[in-house]
Amino acid sequence: MGPFALALDTKNSFAASDASGRKMDNLQMVPKKFFASVNSGEEKPFDFLRILFEGVIAGGTAGVVVETTLYPIDTIKTRLQETRGGGQIALKGLYSGLAGNLAGVLPASAIFVGVYEPAKQKLLKMLPENLSAVAHLTAGALGGIAASFVRVPTEVIKQRMQTRQFASAPDAVRLIVSKEGFKGLYAGYGSFLLRDLPFDAIQFCIYEQLRIGYKLAAKRDLNDPENAVIGAFAGALTGAITTPLDVIKTRLMVQGSANQYKGIVDCVRIIVAEEGAPALLKGIGPRVLWIGIGGSIFFGVLERTKRYLEQNRPDNAALKQD
Repeated sequence: MGPFALALDTKNSFAASDASGRKMDNLQMVPKKFFASVNSGEEKPFDFLRILFEGVIAGGTAGVVVETTLYPIDTIKTRLQETRGGGQIALKGLYSGLAGNLAGVLPASAIFVGVYEPAKQKLLKMLPENLSAVAHLTAGALGGIAASFVRVPTEVIKQRMQTRQFASAPDAVRLIVSKEGFKGLYAGYGSFLLRDLPFDAIQFCIYEQLRIGYKLAAKRDLNDPENAVIGAFAGALTGAITTPLDVIKTRLMVQGSANQYKGIVDCVRIIVAEEGAPALLKGIGPRVLWIGIGGSIFFGVLERTKRYLEQNRPDNAALKQD
């Protein structure tokens, strides 16, 4: 992608003899941009299947790499949020449930990016350039909704194994369904959406807008370390903002058949009454660290994989041979 350009009709502006006058008229008609935007020049046809395929591959790859690398930090965060009062957390079995979790993370990440990328590109074509942030927010939310049908059962099983309720993922699925029914696999679904939809939308919007702004300043494409730093900042900031939502989601998911909390509002009320408002920020340190590092790895791997797939498309390979 080249440097940013003003949204001008260059053919009409310079074809006539009074080119300079027409150019000034066009400049005055360009709307003020309240969000970062970029004009990539020549319009490329929208290839839904190609964008979907590349998004699925890149998203699945990035999700697996992040989950494998940072799983112990996530386990510590979950155990901190699950404890009450001055309880101590166990530091053994920090990789409990990793294999089963990867079985869910791979399709969930693939689905998310597979929906996000074509939705983002379609919305960017439909909306004015000054509403690019709306496109990123909306695409992030759509990706989150699509992935939630895989993410939630994966998260329920993972967190119950992290808190040592089950020894293996198959046992977790079997016992949860037998005791709580199929709906037990979707425990805390509402709180999951309450946390993840704004998280996905905000994180990807911050990341995309920062990348566009950085490109504007640098007048070039970003390299891998720069993508990683921007991803880390977007992840850490969004993780801190959404920590209370994450605490609520964790409590609802790990309560099992005890049904201590009757819903999101009841969960907040009991936590604040019994443990105080600061309990809603439990695990914020590991969460910000985990998601900050995770954002760095995820977006770094995502952009590298997308670039690799783009460079190895059949049409690009044919051009290289010519």
